[in-house]
Amino acid sequence: MADEEHMVTPEKIRSKRIFFNHLDSFVGTHAGRYLSNSMVGASLEEPVDAEEQNEEEAETEKSMTPTKGTYQVVGTLSKPDAKEPDFAFEIFSFDSREQLLEYLMDCDIIIYNITETTEQVDEATWAVSALHSELENFESPKIFILLSTIMTWALTKPADPEDPVVSLTEDDYRKRKAHPNFKDHINLEKLVIKLGKTKKRKFTTYVIASGIVYGRGESIFHYFFKEAWLGLSPAIPCFGNGQNIVPAIHVNDLASVLQNVAEHKPKSYYILALDEAKHTLKKIVKMISKLGPGKIQLVPQENALLNNELTQSDIDHLLVNLNMEAFYIKENFNINWTSEAGIADSMHGLIKEYKQARGLLPLKIAILGPPAVGKTSVAEKLAKHYKLHHIKIKDVIAEAIENLELKCSQPEAEEAEEGEEEQDYEFGIAEAQELLDQVKENMDQSAGRLDDSFVIKFIREKLSSMPCQNQGFILDGFPETYLQTKDLFSSEEDEEEESGTSKISLYERAIIPEYIFSLEASDEFLKNRALNLPESVVMGTHYTQERFLHHLARYREQNTEDETLLNYFDEIEIHPVHIDVSLDNDAENTPVVEEIIKIVGLAKNFGPTSEELKELQRKEADERLAREATEHAERERREAEEAAERLARWEVWNKRLEEVKRQEQEFLEAHSVPLRNYLMHNVMPTLTQGLIECCKIRPDDPVDFLAEYLFKNNPQIE
Repeated sequence: MADEEHMVTPEKIRSKRIFFNHLDSFVGTHAGRYLSNSMVGASLEEPVDAEEQNEEEAETEKSMTPTKGTYQVVGTLSKPDAKEPDFAFEIFSFDSREQLLEYLMDCDIIIYNITETTEQVDEATWAVSALHSELENFESPKIFILLSTIMTWALTKPADPEDPVVSLTEDDYRKRKAHPNFKDHINLEKLVIKLGKTKKRKFTTYVIASGIVYGRGESIFHYFFKEAWLGLSPAIPCFGNGQNIVPAIHVNDLASVLQNVAEHKPKSYYILALDEAKHTLKKIVKMISKLGPGKIQLVPQENALLNNELTQSDIDHLLVNLNMEAFYIKENFNINWTSEAGIADSMHGLIKEYKQARGLLPLKIAILGPPAVGKTSVAEKLAKHYKLHHIKIKDVIAEAIENLELKCSQPEAEEAEEGEEEQDYEFGIAEAQELLDQVKENMDQSAGRLDDSFVIKFIREKLSSMPCQNQGFILDGFPETYLQTKDLFSSEEDEEEESGTSKISLYERAIIPEYIFSLEASDEFLKNRALNLPESVVMGTHYTQERFLHHLARYREQNTEDETLLNYFDEIEIHPVHIDVSLDNDAENTPVVEEIIKIVGLAKNFGPTSEELKELQRKEADERLAREATEHAERERREAEEAAERLARWEVWNKRLEEVKRQEQEFLEAHSVPLRNYLMHNVMPTLTQGLIECCKIRPDDPVDFLAEYLFKNNPQIE
């Protein structure tokens, strides 16, 4: 009993309710998800080392620990028909602000994000004022956090004009000056701080000025990431001179700052949320460009206004120039940083996050098979359908030689990039010249052909390039043998494991196809197809009769049943799909392409660009107009035919009607002859004599007289 009396009942920490407006926005989605997975009070715990953590786990088994709950994240959506986030505990929909106030009164922490939509400034102003007016009705203390932007500092003078290295901090927030487009934001910041000073125990308010938020698929920086990923331009545009310092913070780190503010309840009412980096826009864009061409181009600021993918708010944020440092969160908060050093040091992880968040997975396909089976035509159609890079040996070799010649022709070293020494650049030119000489010598000795070692080197470099790593590729007809396949996709580090299974190194995973399609057909079928090719196609290729037969025989010899290039893929458990092209005997290989598309599925890249959408809409409009014109012409043709048919039927009907009338007239005339004869002989003489007598006598009732006369003088009455 004594032991039971001294047992400590575990303290159960209540799960707090956090309100977050627009949970379907970029910041709302990722910050809300972060908070929904965070334990209440987690930021109050001191971080422990690995050794201390092991000791703590041992002690935990002997003692009872508090039971903690995660935050209940509730909020609103920017669009009523938007999909509800899976992490949200509840989504509020309201018809009036009075109804919204009832929801807010039931929350412990209210976070209003005004960084993404200016329309939320008015609602946030109302919310903080309405909550302040209901102080006496609070059942428990509440915290109001306004998530604002560093654009309210945009026109602030430097901390020390004579020393540009000195940074602005939270202590300078009273002298901040906002960008003209963010005057409402700074007015709301002042109101929030003011209302939080009345009854601090019941209602505490904070303002968090956030830098440009990045990570998890990106928001404002998405334009640069997309340009780099697509690789349609040789350089990524950087607006202005690029020397402006752009404060920024990862969205996970911003969410951690929000949690720390809610749990630490700091004395400072105004907090900066920034990482440690003080990167210029040029450096940020340069780092992002490594996702694609690796080069940037400075363009006038006015060009940003012509970009349809950037809003005015985005442009204002990108062109801001602020030397700021967030001292408070670094000295007082417990933040498990995702990107403390900034974008430059975290770019590898950011690129991975971007691809995963946007579903940008490269599609890697290999089309293999004997000559004349239709590999190139199939690859071309698939490359166009999936927007992939079509890898052909001749093109790769020509491009590699051209790049080597271009590098060797540069008379002087260009301006070195950051961290790149000039001597390394010169060594690169010397190495390129040596490789170019070897390639040309090899081609001269082999009648224009290139040894497999050079071809495989160039193919590897091509497959490892950022365009192929971003969008994906289609290998057309290479490799052709088992040895070529092994040399192309295997590395020196690749060894057999003890279990007997093979492994694929990280390098190989980047370039090895995920879909292998082997197009197959009999030799007789291939010979007939090659013989039926137009002469214009055959000239200068291996499809001439002698060269084709030699090429086909060499392919069959190099790919015997015991050692085919497909065996390599089977060994690493990427099993090829065999397709017999002779079943449909279609010169365009349309059924083959349709079968491959059905197996591969949907593309894993961006949808059409705005220009492509406009072109698609224009084509659809033209097709619709052409279709409507055709339908109108067809309708007029049918109406004309129906009118002519009606007219013909009307004429036939009139002719038949006239014939019927004529026949009826003849019939009536034929049947009226006996009646006329009877009337002429029997009725008319008596009737005539009666009329004469009536005229002579002139009776008072002529009709009665005439009837009496006819009755008396009827010749049939004896």
